Amino acid sequence: MNRVLETETFSRLFETLEGKERAWIKKAIQQLKENAAVGKPLRFKWFREKKFGGKRLYYLVYEKSNTVLLVAFGTKKEQQKIIGCVLENKARYKRIVEEI
Repeated sequence: MNRVLETETFSRLFETLEGKERAWIKKAIQQLKENAAVGKPLRFKWFREKKFGGKRLYYLVYEKSNTVLLVAFGTKKEQQKIIGCVLENKARYKRIVEEI
């Protein structure tokens, strides 16, 4: 069983989403708790996405600690910006997981 955590930025974003999107993300969280390897890898095995309509849920997988960190939810148009931001903040995200 995996732990599923989220960044503060993701938590704030989640509160602004529509009901359908929130329900889908909650379902995805349950799925990630059981199997962190779902979704499509983005350049690396540890960086993945799951699609919902025209949007994507972005998350990082830390196999050693059985942890998944939710980092973003956005459109295909925002994908490159999100990927760049995640790669820039990779070390910060790792610290978040290690501290909890």
